[in-house]
This record gives sequence, structure tokens and C-alpha cells, in this order.
Amino acid sequence: MNPASRRVQRVYLILMLGNTLAASFIWGINTLFLLDAGLTNFEAFAANAFFTAGMVLFEIPTGVVADTVGRKASFLLGTITLSVSTGLYWLMWLWHAPFIWWALVSVLLGLGFTFFSGAVDAWLVDALTSTGYSGSLEAVFGRGLVVTGIAMFTGSVLGGVIAQATNLGVPFLLRAGVLLVMLIYAVFAMRDMGFTPDRSRGPLSATREVLKQSIDHGLRKPSVRYVILSAPFAGGVGIYAFYALQPYLLQLYGDETAYSIAGLAAAVLSLAQVAGGILAPRIRQLFARRTTTIIGASLASVVILVLLGINAIFWLAVILLVVWGFVFAVAGPVRQAYLNDMIPSKQRATVLSFDSLFGSLGGVFIQPALGRSADLWGYGTSLVIGGVVELVGVPILYLSRRQRDPADTKSALDDASTPTSGVPDVPEST
Repeated sequence: MNPASRRVQRVYLILMLGNTLAASFIWGINTLFLLDAGLTNFEAFAANAFFTAGMVLFEIPTGVVADTVGRKASFLLGTITLSVSTGLYWLMWLWHAPFIWWALVSVLLGLGFTFFSGAVDAWLVDALTSTGYSGSLEAVFGRGLVVTGIAMFTGSVLGGVIAQATNLGVPFLLRAGVLLVMLIYAVFAMRDMGFTPDRSRGPLSATREVLKQSIDHGLRKPSVRYVILSAPFAGGVGIYAFYALQPYLLQLYGDETAYSIAGLAAAVLSLAQVAGGILAPRIRQLFARRTTTIIGASLASVVILVLLGINAIFWLAVILLVVWGFVFAVAGPVRQAYLNDMIPSKQRATVLSFDSLFGSLGGVFIQPALGRSADLWGYGTSLVIGGVVELVGVPILYLSRRQRDPADTKSALDDASTPTSGVPDVPEST
């Protein structure tokens, strides 16, 4: 890797480290925080659903920002929005605010995250291309997972310990503070490279064009379309399971006020993510096609969720959680690389945001439904139902595999001889 590419990767990894550290302060306690504020399971996961609804609502408009103003501008706006909305969450917890306020601020949180989705990955890939990088995308995304896993481990442990030593609100204040630090770093470190923002159109015209490009390069291309259409099932179930496991593990542990245990569980999941990020490129080479890895991971996730739901032993649940995290960590970089290699550079942020939109759409409906099932029948049953729902996405992924897109069989060796960005719009095969 040449020095310029190494610098781009270093900035990317620092951004991932700081933002994940900030986010993970509350990952182990978020559901406990909402329940402590007086919300029911249904209301807590409905608040999360409003968060994902915000992501659905704003994905395309914020994609316009990334493609017409710049990736850096999108990142900065996202950091500011998340810091402010996190502070509002803390205030609502203090005041035991009614549900309507949680819904509104959760939408604002969703807005903040849509400024990140697509834009950061697109910034990385375009910047690497401009510096002459010719390595594999799986390797870079894998390193990103390692860094975020370390940050998640640190933040989750600290968040749980600090919450138990003080109260459930302090980790939210820490999150807002770290986000402000990352804002300052990004102002000086990020530069849009290998990409020229298109500022020739007004906002409404740009939004229409972004939507058109999303459809043309996303939904109208079968190999990309089926990956995007599968996202709601894995995405919606995944985010529910992650947050439902917080109170569920405490139930199995036998002490529902042991916040440090909830933080530790999230930290253990992060270690699995580190291992998966390291091994993802190697595991990818065991299979001829990327979709084999992605589909296999989805099937494994379904099995693990069912086992988690019927299990009643705390330490066995932790082991299953580790395996679940590892499976997702292995599949994540492969899925990212598969999509990136099927999307032209100019439309990359747009289509990746569109993919994120569909993933969020699943969370809008699946989270409150599974939260209600937890109120009625318990967390274990809701996880089993979640596994069944995720299974629906597997045949859709298989339809992408059937298109036999060249990106499906592209390996790290191919990447070493061919630039991985600015990928031409490869012909569709039947």
C-alpha cells in the first residue's frame, strides 16, 4: 500500500474508531435506559422503530448532501446531529418524558445516522482509487471491523461499568462528548478525493436524480436489487436482537440491575467482531463466490437466534452471542465488497444509502412487532420469531447469486490487479 492510500485508510479507521466508541457507550444499556425511563418493551422498541423510520425518511435527502455537497460535509452534519440528539435523549430520561418525545428525538437520531450511511464508505473507496490503491476491499473493510470491534469492546465495557457506578444517563453524556471530538478531527483530517460533487442542480432536482440513480443502479440491476431487498429482514431482526439481548441476558443472569453484565455482553460481541474482521478475507477465499459466504452467514444467524430463544443458561447464551457476532463480522465485509464492486463510483454513495434505507425499513416494522411479542410471550420467544423472519431473506439473496454477476466471483487476487473503485457497470447476466 502506497503512503497516500495508507493515510486515507488511517483517517477512515480513526473515524470508525471514534464514532463506534461514542456509539458503544450506550449499546450495552440502551434498552435498559429506555425501560428505566418508564417505557414498556413495546414502547422501547417502537422508539427504536422511529429511529429507523427517520433513517428511511432521510436516506435519499442526505444522499443528496453526500453526492452534491460532499462526503465530508455529510459526515460533519451527521456528527453534529447525533451529538445534539444524544443530549436530548439524556434530558428526556431525566424528565421521564412521554413517549411522543422519544419518538420525535429518535427520528432526529435517525437523521444523524443517514448522513453517515453510504457517505463514509463511498469516501473511502473513492479516495483509495484516487491514490492508486489496488488491494482488496475485503481487507480494508475487515480492518475497519477490527477497529470498530476494539472500540465497541472498550465503549461497551466502560458504558456498563460507568452506568452501574453512576447512573444510566452518564454514558449518553460521554457519547455526546466523544462525537464533538470526532467533529473537530474530521474538520482537519477529511478531504473529498477522487470525487467531484455535482452542484449543478437544485435540491429538489438533485433528490429526483438521486432517486432515479438509486433505482437505475440499484433496483433495476437484478444482482444489486436482490441484495437490497434482502436487507430489511436481516437488518430489522439484527437490530432488534442486539437490543433485546440486553434485558434478556440480565434475566438469565438473575440480576436485572447488573448493568455491567449487559455492557460485558456487548463487549464480548465486539471481540467476535474483531475476530471476524481479521478472518473475513481468509474465509472469503475458501469459497468461489461471495454470495456463498453471505447466504451461509444468514442461515447460521437464523439457527443461532432460535437456539438463543430456547436456551435458559446464561453462559451458553453468551457463547451463542459470540458465534452470532462472528458470523455477522465475517459476512459484513464480503457483502460490502460485493455491493461496491457492482456500483459505479459516481452513484456509489447513492446506492449504498438506498441499501441502508431498505435495511432501516425492516427495523421500522419488525422491531415494534417483536417488542410486542416480547411483552406477550417473553424475549426468548421473540428471538425465535425473529429467526423465522430473517429466514425470509435467504431465498432473496439466492436470486442475486443466480445472476452470476462478475463481482460475485471477484477475489482478493483479482483486486490486487484491478482497481476496486470506479468499477464499471458490469453487464447483467441471466
